Amino acid sequence: MNATYRAMQVTRPGVLELVERPTIAPGIGQVLIAVEACGICGADVGDIEGADPALQPPRVPGHEVVGRIAALGEHVPSLWKVGQRVGVGRLGGPCSECVQCRQGHFQLCQHQPFVGATCDGGYAEMMLARASGLVSSPDELLAEEAAPLLCAGIATFNALKKCGAQAGDTVAIIGIGGLGHMAL
Repeated sequence: MNATYRAMQVTRPGVLELVERPTIAPGIGQVLIAVEACGICGADVGDIEGADPALQPPRVPGHEVVGRIAALGEHVPSLWKVGQRVGVGRLGGPCSECVQCRQGHFQLCQHQPFVGATCDGGYAEMMLARASGLVSSPDELLAEEAAPLLCAGIATFNALKKCGAQAGDTVAIIGIGGLGHMAL
C-alpha cells in the first residue's frame, strides 16, 4: 500500500484543490477503501460551496462511493474482507448505541457521519469508512454504474417503496434528472 494518496479537498468555500495526503490506517470499526468510483450529487455542491474551514479541517466531498477494502481496523465484522467490493452512501454508518439506533431507527442515528460533509468522502483514491455504513457491491456491476445507486438510487427506491405503489401500478415520474432516471 502506498504511503500517500491523492484527494480533491475543499480548501475554502467553492474551491477544490488536488492534494496528497498520508494514508491512514483504519481505526476501530473502520475500513480503508481503495476508491474505484464516486458519483457526483447535488448535495456535494452544497458541501463544497458551504464548507467552513474555520469549523472543520479541509474536507474531501463525495458520498456515492464504490471501491475495494484495502485494510480492516479492529472489531470489523467478519463478513468484510480485504479485497471485497463495497459501497458507501451519504449516511456513513450508525453507532448502534444511541436511542434511535436501539429503537431500530438507524437512519436517525445521532452519531452517524455524513460522508463528504462531516467526514471525508470519495473524491479521493482512498477513504476511511465505518464498517456499519458499508454495503456489498457485486463485481458484475461496473463501479461507475453502482456509485449513483448509493444516493440517487436509494432516494428513489425509498420514495417508490413508501408511496404504496405495487408491481404493475402506474406512477408518474416528473423530470428525468438525477433521480428521475433512477425511478424509470
